[in-house]
Amino acid sequence: MFIYIYIYIYIYIYIYIYTRRRAAVKILQIEWENMYYLPLLTLLALVLIFATNEAAEMVEENNRVKGIIGAIVDNTSRVGKEQRVAMEMAVHDFNEYSSNQTRLLVDLQLRNSWRQPVHAALAALDLINSQQVEAILGPQTWEETSLVADIAIRNQTPILSFADTIPKWAVERFPFLLQASPNQYAQMKAIAAVVQSWEWHQVTVIHEDIDSSATGIIPHLFEALREVGAEISQVLALPPFISPTLTQELDKLKRSQCRVFIVHLSLPLTEHFFEQAKNMSMMEEDYVWIATDSFTSLVHSITAPSISSSMEGIVGVKSYISEKEQKFQDFYRRFRKQFGSEYPEEDNHEPGALAVQAYDAVWSVALAISENKQRNQTLLQRISLSNFDGLTGKIQFNNKKETPAVYQIINLTGRSYRELGFWTDGLGFSKTIDDSAKYNSSMKYLRQVFWPGAPWHAPRGWAVPTDTKPLRIGVPIGCEFKQYVNPEFDELGHVTSFHGFSIELFKAIVSKLPFYLPYEFFPYNGSYTDLVKKIYLKEFDAVVGDVAIVASRLQYAEFTHPYTESGLVMIVPLEKSANKALLFMKPFTKAMWMLIGIVTIYNGFIVWLIERNHWHELQGSPVHQTGAFLWLSFSSLVYLQGGTLHSNLSRMTMLVWLFVALVITQTYTANLASMLTVQGLKPATVDIESLQRSNAWVGYSNTSFVARYLADVLRFNRKNLIGYASLEDYDKDLKNGKISAIFLEVAVSKIFLAKYCKSFATTGPTYKVGGLGFAFPKGSPLLPSVTEALLKVSESGELRELETSMIASETCMDVDVDDDISSLSPSSFWVLFAFSGGTSTIALIVYLSHRNWKLSCLLVHKTIRMLVLTLMKQWGIQKQRFYGRLLSHGESPRSSTNTPPEALAGSSIVNIESSMT
Repeated sequence: MFIYIYIYIYIYIYIYIYTRRRAAVKILQIEWENMYYLPLLTLLALVLIFATNEAAEMVEENNRVKGIIGAIVDNTSRVGKEQRVAMEMAVHDFNEYSSNQTRLLVDLQLRNSWRQPVHAALAALDLINSQQVEAILGPQTWEETSLVADIAIRNQTPILSFADTIPKWAVERFPFLLQASPNQYAQMKAIAAVVQSWEWHQVTVIHEDIDSSATGIIPHLFEALREVGAEISQVLALPPFISPTLTQELDKLKRSQCRVFIVHLSLPLTEHFFEQAKNMSMMEEDYVWIATDSFTSLVHSITAPSISSSMEGIVGVKSYISEKEQKFQDFYRRFRKQFGSEYPEEDNHEPGALAVQAYDAVWSVALAISENKQRNQTLLQRISLSNFDGLTGKIQFNNKKETPAVYQIINLTGRSYRELGFWTDGLGFSKTIDDSAKYNSSMKYLRQVFWPGAPWHAPRGWAVPTDTKPLRIGVPIGCEFKQYVNPEFDELGHVTSFHGFSIELFKAIVSKLPFYLPYEFFPYNGSYTDLVKKIYLKEFDAVVGDVAIVASRLQYAEFTHPYTESGLVMIVPLEKSANKALLFMKPFTKAMWMLIGIVTIYNGFIVWLIERNHWHELQGSPVHQTGAFLWLSFSSLVYLQGGTLHSNLSRMTMLVWLFVALVITQTYTANLASMLTVQGLKPATVDIESLQRSNAWVGYSNTSFVARYLADVLRFNRKNLIGYASLEDYDKDLKNGKISAIFLEVAVSKIFLAKYCKSFATTGPTYKVGGLGFAFPKGSPLLPSVTEALLKVSESGELRELETSMIASETCMDVDVDDDISSLSPSSFWVLFAFSGGTSTIALIVYLSHRNWKLSCLLVHKTIRMLVLTLMKQWGIQKQRFYGRLLSHGESPRSSTNTPPEALAGSSIVNIESSMT
């Protein structure tokens, strides 16, 4: 208001002087011609304007509400520099916004921690006691944050930490602590998802030897990897300074088996680390490097070509910031300008993710202070309830932790990086994050990755150790079935070599592996469970033998796919059984019996038809003929009727049918005898219920898990279970009745039945249990390759050949013969039946043709006779008429006077008929 008044006065004086330029002004005494006092008057007006403006601003500032925010950063680091500039910009932007909205004036008090926890604690005391700050932002590490948070408890000052790792228990231990950095557990889940996508099972973690990594990153990463079936094989803790022992540590990693490395280091240490790794040829093919946000958030600041070239192929997980928003573009432009003016020594002036997070953190506190002045809530509560759109997206806190969990998956290529896609907590990987995004659980769905060494295919994630130390493989020597594992001993009782099905199969599997795998067998005399436990104790690298896959052993190791049929069967002795009443019908199927009857009746009918006019026994009443017809049909199955048959057609039909009947009867006799032999034996016990009711004794292998299964699952009395160590003991006690049955795995039961095929048989159902397999350490990178090689051996038929050769000495006859399979069907005799039926049909056709020919001849003969007689009669009548006319005119000279004409004609016809007959 005062500004406008002074401007008005200045203009009025100027116009007044101009209008009276020729008159002398007594008060001011200004002469218009030389305008001597005009500059002085102008200067006086400007001074009055600025003074008034400053006074107005002071009045306005005194009328606004003030809020003081403290910040602790490391001004010597790139992160600290970016955060400092970003927070100053945030304060400036908020004050401009607040001048017309909340009337809050924010003041930022910055302190340098020098990345030292003690300095950070002293800075916090100064900010709280001297500056009376309402909240503190920072510092960058957990070691600093823990001391600052402990001080803040006494003064109830909220702390928004920028630490990249904060333990789970931190927000409970320090109630005024809030995590303004991204949730590290979500980041570790993103890294675990990357590991799972490429089916890696072991990783090596490399981190700085500071408390924040040990208490924050490692527990989160361990839990996230466990959820996807992977584990940490080893952890390398590097000092937070450049150590001369780094080369030795890298050499150990190079000689190890794992080739997947997760790196969580600060930017300076990361640069030095990868330079050394490249010098040791560890940035080449078969190596996998995954970097966390502590490095990827500052990857834009790397400008040295030598450093960037040593990082090609790294896959990184980076906090996502939408750079397409207009708000961010404006911030980006102003940040580059201000950062370049304050730190001209820096080569890159672009803001990182941590700078953007610091900018949003200032706004969170400033908005909470402005609203806290208007509402009856604590500042901590107001910050926890933050809900606004910042540069990083929606700003909210869940359980005192910032909620956004979207990460960018990047791939370093030279001096820049490629965006492969995104990972969202709870949704998975996607190429975009807009509304049309399609999510997938595998990273393979994203863009092509350029791995170290520039291969197009994904690395296996492991390799054979360069020191070629052979695998220590434990082999059981107490195996009761030597066909699986058969150790050979020298004169001193030392094991010299191993043979058997399991050993040969493992050798075949190793030969299918795409790499060289040295190994060495070591004998072990003990229980199978203890042998598997030796893997967990790292005394053995694997176990090969007839080891059953059971749940209790999975806590110590992992198994390959079963290489034998899985299941548990009951074996019992065979005993004689009574013959069945209708067993004589079983050699042939019902269809076969019906066909025999039909063909027999058909052949008998043809013989009857042909012989009925020549055979007196086939004539008579219909009942008599029916009985004779059936007798003739079925008696032909017993003996040949050749002596009583008169027609060659019937003899031919009967001869062929007798041959067929002979083959059928001989086959019937042989099949019936075989069935009588087999059906004479049956299992003595058919189910476990009868064993349990009779309180019978049951045997099992004393080196297997079967005893526990029989007692806990099948509910047998433990007192009735007897363990055995040899096949001979099974055979002996089963035959003498000491035990009623034995329970064996399907794989070993085949060997037992092959040796004692005449005396024992399986009965009852097959109880599903794990088969036999090879054991490896949990998460072993060898396991997938060995399992794949096992499948190749199986699909090639080599596994079947090994199993067949193991039990080829004897093949046990299947006792439980199925009736439908034993009975013979018409398909076995269709040629004979066709031959017999065809012969009979031909005989029938010939017979009917011959009979029809005779009837046709007789009919022709009679027709001719009738025609001749008719002609003769007509001739006689004409002759009679002729002689009648002659008599009417006079007596013929050649005729006798005593013979009449009618008598002469009649005698002629009679003579003709007589001659024809």
